[in-house]
Amino acid sequence: MESSEEENDGVSGNHVPKELIRLASNGAKFVDEVLNGQNECCLESFRMDKHVFYKLCNILQAKGLLRHTNRIKIEEQLAIFVFIIGHNLRTRAVQELFHYSGETISRHFNHVLNAIMSISLEQFQPPGSVVPSEISEDPRFYPYFKDCVGVIDGIHVPVTVGVDEQGPFRNKNGLLSQNILAACSFDLKFHYVLAGWEGSATDLQVFNSAITRRSKLQVPEGRYYIVDSKYPNVPGFVAPYSIPYYKEFPSDFHPQDATELFNQRHSLLRNVIDRTFGALKARFPILMSAPSYPLQTQVKLVVAACALHNFIRNEKPDDWIFKMYEHGSFPMEESEPQLEMAVEPKMDVESQTQASDHTFDSEEVVHASQLRNSIAAEMWNDFIQDFPPWYSNIFMGP
Repeated sequence: MESSEEENDGVSGNHVPKELIRLASNGAKFVDEVLNGQNECCLESFRMDKHVFYKLCNILQAKGLLRHTNRIKIEEQLAIFVFIIGHNLRTRAVQELFHYSGETISRHFNHVLNAIMSISLEQFQPPGSVVPSEISEDPRFYPYFKDCVGVIDGIHVPVTVGVDEQGPFRNKNGLLSQNILAACSFDLKFHYVLAGWEGSATDLQVFNSAITRRSKLQVPEGRYYIVDSKYPNVPGFVAPYSIPYYKEFPSDFHPQDATELFNQRHSLLRNVIDRTFGALKARFPILMSAPSYPLQTQVKLVVAACALHNFIRNEKPDDWIFKMYEHGSFPMEESEPQLEMAVEPKMDVESQTQASDHTFDSEEVVHASQLRNSIAAEMWNDFIQDFPPWYSNIFMGP
C-alpha cells in the first residue's frame, strides 16, 4: 500500500522511552544491540523471542516478500513494524529511535504489513481431528464436549475514520469501532478472523457474513464451535440455553438442573476466547487505540496481529505473554465493567432458523437443539451420580 500523509502521524503514543533512545545512535545499531543482547530485551522491544524474530525474517525473505535495501536490512524493517504495533507509537516518535524520515518509516511499515498479510492464511489453520487435551483431560468436559473444536466470539477494536464515515462505525456505546469475529482453539490460537465490519453492525450480522462469504468459516463435519447467547444454536454452533447465563459464574453457584449445569460448563470453556483476545491485546496494544491510518490499513492490522500471534504461539508457546493468559485467571483491564448476568429471550425453532441469513431448515435446527439436549442430559446424569440418593432427590424432585 502506498503511504499517506495521514499515516505519518501513526498511532497514539507520542514518545519512545529515553532509555531506548540512549541505546543507539541510529536504527540499525539499535536493532543490532537488541538482537545481540539479552533475550528479554528482544521480548520487550519486538514482542517475541530472538529466534522467533529471526525465523520470521527468514520466511519473509525466502518468499520474496521482503528484501534488504541499500539502507535498511530486513531485520530493521520488521523491527520498525513490530515496534510500532507492540508499543502503540506514532510514526513521528519512532523517527527519534530509528533516525529515518516519516515517509521511510511509513513505507517500510506498509511493506511489512503487506508481507505479513501474504503469509497470514498459512497461520490460520483449521481444527484438527484430535480431541483437544483441554477437553479430553478434564472430566467436567469429557466426553460431553468431545466434538467441540473451539470458541467463537466478537470484539470491538477502536477505529479512526473521516467525519462523513463515522455513522456506521459508531457502536452501541457511542464509540467508533470495527466489529471483529474470531474463532479460536483451546490452546489460544486463532482458527479464523473476520475484520472490517462497522461497529454498528450486530454480532449476528457479522456471524452471518462469516458463515456465508466466499472465504467462510469452515466447521469440520460432525464438530462444532461454542458460541455465547448472542448467536443462534444452529448446526456447527452450540449456544447456551436461554436461561440466566454468566460469562463467569459465581464460585458459590450450584446448578439445579441439566440446563444450568450445561451453561456453567459451557461458560468455563468459552473463557478461552477472552484469554486469547487478552494475550493478543497485551502483545499488540495498537489494537486498543484508534490508529490514524487509512481504514483498509486498520483492518489489515487486526488480521496481521492475529497471524503474528499464531506464529509466535507455534514457535514459542510458553513465552511470557502466553504464560500470563494460559489458565483461567488472567489480568483484566481496569476499564472493563464487572461481568454481569446476560439473559437472552427464548428462541424456538422458527426464530432460530430466521436468526441467521444462512439457510438452516427447521430439521437442521431441531437436530442442533437435540444435540445440545443430549449433551446436557448426559452431563447431568453423571453429575447427580456423584451424590448420595438423598442429595440427588433435591435436584430431581419427588
